Amino acid sequence: MPVLTEHRLRLGTRAVTLLEGPAGWGECSPLPGYPADPSVCRAAAEAAALDGFPPPVRDTVPVNALVDGPFAIAEVRAFPAVKVKVRDASGVSLVAAVRDAVGPGVAVRVDANGAWDVDTALAMITRLARYDLEYVEQPVASLEDLARVRRRVAVPVAADESIRSVDDARRLHRLDAADVIVLKQQPLGGVRAALEVADAAGVPAVVSSMMETSVGIAAGVALAAALPELPHACGLATLAALLGDVTRHPLAPVEGVLEVRPVTPDPELLELYQEASR
Repeated sequence: MPVLTEHRLRLGTRAVTLLEGPAGWGECSPLPGYPADPSVCRAAAEAAALDGFPPPVRDTVPVNALVDGPFAIAEVRAFPAVKVKVRDASGVSLVAAVRDAVGPGVAVRVDANGAWDVDTALAMITRLARYDLEYVEQPVASLEDLARVRRRVAVPVAADESIRSVDDARRLHRLDAADVIVLKQQPLGGVRAALEVADAAGVPAVVSSMMETSVGIAAGVALAAALPELPHACGLATLAALLGDVTRHPLAPVEGVLEVRPVTPDPELLELYQEASR
């Protein structure tokens, strides 16, 4: 069996395990507070290092900016889409400010991370609909509630945390619970497993990250690059959420897109963050 070399790192408060194998590099870095089975994330890293990624059908992947508070208007305008975290009614003014800043030519989506009940979701989406939303992501926690909300609003609905397996995706399809599925390759077990989930869901997919290093972002980009269709910008422009990276050539967006390419960590940076963990 091929041997994997493990690198256990710490970037700020974030624990990251990188695996080096015959096909390249994989990352296991469960995000605190985000529902993901660590053993499944480890399987995703092993699959990347041992098997690599499927052939791409595109060379670049469009990405969205993320707004979770004060933002730079010039930076937001450089992206084809903007995602705004909205937890309560105070977020409505932020969505209004973003829409005013970017104008009608940039897609605006909101993400509630499953924080609302059905009644709250209906009220919030009704208030937010005036800002011409691309979709609202995970307004409620369960697939059953997503289906209830989707039947009663005009804004498209996306599922993220409620999908962790092919069976979940099939249930989404049966319930007609969402217009879009958000894929994170780590909690789904890797790129190929995530492609199976997308196929079972039968709705357009958006690829997002778990705030990984460039190694993990590369896996997300590979997933987005392998999807047959990619009608929406992806949530992969997240390197700024980490206190550092493992490569001198970060997988960061240029003019709102990410290049489809492998990432090889820098030995000096691996040593730096290993030292920091000790």
